[in-house]
Amino acid sequence: MIRLFNTLGASLQEFRPVNEGEVRFYGCGPTVYDYAHIGNLRAYVFQDTLTRVFRFLGYQVTHVMNITDVGHLSDDADTGEDKMVRSAEERGKSVLEIADFYSRAFFYDCERLNILKPAVVCKATEHIDDMIALIRRIEANGHTYSSGGNLYFDISTFPQYGKLANIRLDELKAGARIAVDKNKRNPHDFVLWFTNSKFENHALVWDSPWGRGYPGWHIECSAMSMKYLGEHIDIHTGGIDHVRIHHTNEIAQSEGATGEKWVNYWLHNEFLVMDKGKMSKSAGTFLILDNIIQKGFSPLDYRFLLLGGHYRSQITFSWEAMETAKNARTSLMQRVSKVFLEYPVDPIDENRGMTYTQLRDSLEGEKAKDAVNLFCEAIEQDLSTPRALSILQSVLKDKDIEKKDCALLLSGFDSVLGLNLVKEAHEINTKHTKHDEVDPTIEALIAQRAKAKQEKNFALADSIRENLKQEGILLEDGPQGTTWKRI
Repeated sequence: MIRLFNTLGASLQEFRPVNEGEVRFYGCGPTVYDYAHIGNLRAYVFQDTLTRVFRFLGYQVTHVMNITDVGHLSDDADTGEDKMVRSAEERGKSVLEIADFYSRAFFYDCERLNILKPAVVCKATEHIDDMIALIRRIEANGHTYSSGGNLYFDISTFPQYGKLANIRLDELKAGARIAVDKNKRNPHDFVLWFTNSKFENHALVWDSPWGRGYPGWHIECSAMSMKYLGEHIDIHTGGIDHVRIHHTNEIAQSEGATGEKWVNYWLHNEFLVMDKGKMSKSAGTFLILDNIIQKGFSPLDYRFLLLGGHYRSQITFSWEAMETAKNARTSLMQRVSKVFLEYPVDPIDENRGMTYTQLRDSLEGEKAKDAVNLFCEAIEQDLSTPRALSILQSVLKDKDIEKKDCALLLSGFDSVLGLNLVKEAHEINTKHTKHDEVDPTIEALIAQRAKAKQEKNFALADSIRENLKQEGILLEDGPQGTTWKRI
């Protein structure tokens, strides 16, 4: 039984799907005006983990992600510049050129982080008709008004407004914590459709019943989720910063259109922080995945760092934390590669994954079956990846688990964790079985040991041999010198 922390109600709740055996979820995607920073990427590692967990538990998963390539202003509350237009002007490109370039960059980052591509990726610019149709339903239900040439959602017509963020309508005072738009009846009303009257000569505009213009940011998620998942869905995900405005407005407009509950479970990941502050370009703390790679880290080191923290807990980023994650993952891979060297397994088809039932049925020993049960309990308790990693580590250390069962467990667990254990172990083992292999670190230690023996420092020589043996390296002394091999 999987339990998830639902922001709507702020409690752990048993997951009950709309349709038995099926999970339909929508995850807020990127606004493709710049590279995604590593804080942004945390949300997509979380969405990927959610997909992998449900697949492991035997559900059929349909994950839909939007690409915002129009209409996202620099402030979520309808103020500031359009981020896409601003980026295009700064770079001397068209808006669509900017969107295409940064969309490709985003999915390349996802590929390097071993993030599975969603079942549906939908661009806002390709769904304008769907947005217009949904806005007309909202309008027909009496939730809108026109002012200053723009069409607004009137939150006073939706008594449940703010239920996600646990705020009440009577608490939303004019001008409080939000810039006042003179065209709005209430500062928390939000734009469904902008027209030429406010944004003259805007880069991307379309004809609509309210004039030639473009949609507000919030409407795209409602329209596209309904198009691909239906009007009642299981899960909606996003960063914690979306709760108060973006997701609150999504609920109002979606349920204002249908008159029914839209989403059953709202899941939000916490921030990645630096020096006690949120990662942001304006604060000078904007790091992208390439910055991590340039520092000598693998993208999977970063994924390992994220999995080591719970998705609802803030993670503080530092290069020291990355170094710790790198060393821990390297050590893990050394031990994993030895298991797969003795009992090779084929990589799991990422598009199908492995289920709990398939894994458990393939195991022979009771200790192994206990381990998979513990792993399942960890991920069923609100996706506890830290506990799941701990269980994986304990499997490697447990001498009572047969190597064959250990290999199967590692492969199955990785279908959830997405650390590419099988693939990387295969690469390590292939490399280390080459006769002409040269490892500068090992060769340097062999040279140091030879010098120690010449100087009759046998304690140091024996220490080097033993330390290498602990790392799976066996030294063999012969007439032609010392050679080594993996064990």
